[in-house]
Amino acid sequence: MRREPLEEGKRWLAQAKEDLRWAEHLAREGGYHVACFLAQQVAEKALKAFLYAQGEEIVLGHSVARLVEEAGRYDDAFVEAGAEWGMLDGYYIPTRYPNGLPDGIPAQVYTARAAQQAVALAAEVVRFVEGRIGSA
Repeated sequence: MRREPLEEGKRWLAQAKEDLRWAEHLAREGGYHVACFLAQQVAEKALKAFLYAQGEEIVLGHSVARLVEEAGRYDDAFVEAGAEWGMLDGYYIPTRYPNGLPDGIPAQVYTARAAQQAVALAAEVVRFVEGRIGSA
């Protein structure tokens, strides 16, 4: 049975919030590359939560920047608020694969500062979406 749009959106937001909790933990404990990747995933899931809550049936893709644009079709506030969120797209592949970087491996390249900034952006996305669809 198909869920109501708002219920589906809140389900996606609940997962984004749980992933954010772990991204914050990893950013504190030294798993910086994984925290950066999870931050991208958190933002992606939160934006998909908003789109599902609007009644979208299938939301494809992983680009935060593109999802911000899609969300902007329903709520103009996403365009301005999400102007910097797209930088999280840079953490989608190179944080996971050695061949995504010219030298070294992700575990050696990503820093605490990068992780903290990425997680802060992801938290901003979650708060923004939560303000639009309510708490999950």
